[in-house]
Amino acid sequence: MTSPVSTASWTYADEFVAEDDLLAAARSRAEEVGVAPIGPGGGATLRFLASVLDAKNVVEVGTGTGVSGLWLLRGMRPDGVLTTVDIETEHQRLARQSFTEAGFGQRQARCIAGAALDVLPRLTDNHYDIVFVDGDKTEYAAYLKEALRLLRSGGVVAFDNALWHDRVADPSVRDEETATIRELNQQVADNDDLIPLLLPVGDGLLLARKS
Repeated sequence: MTSPVSTASWTYADEFVAEDDLLAAARSRAEEVGVAPIGPGGGATLRFLASVLDAKNVVEVGTGTGVSGLWLLRGMRPDGVLTTVDIETEHQRLARQSFTEAGFGQRQARCIAGAALDVLPRLTDNHYDIVFVDGDKTEYAAYLKEALRLLRSGGVVAFDNALWHDRVADPSVRDEETATIRELNQQVADNDDLIPLLLPVGDGLLLARKS
């Protein structure tokens, strides 16, 4: 049996791709308003994924202050469009600031204020390369349903917090958020139309490729 990775190695891997001043500024804004953005390792994974898929159309649930959006935009095609949804208008204002400072205009980063389950049904079927979810954990199952409709064949859905602060792996923890994420992970793993992967970066990143 392979020995567990040490905390030092885990931290080294998670911070392997360094964040620049623009990402640091976006992360600082997140801290100021009490938002927990994706970690550096998860962000680097999103950028890598967007680059590998040559992503042109991406949906994000949970704009925050733009940390994950910046990572995604940096991996997408120059003519790509990130559609990012958040119910908090102040968070989106800060995200726009982050995007503008990084050189991404409104044509590249389209911010839509509103509840995700109200906005997502209005988006085009089978049109998107990536759907990234970092929203209300109790709605993750509903987001998966919408994501599978929105994704093109070969597109990828990604869920942050798939390990949820080490709670998901502990069967004795049964609060609503933990139970919902645990059920989502199993649902993705059992879906024959998906190719799943659970990465232990940050707080866990669940990926699934649509057939």
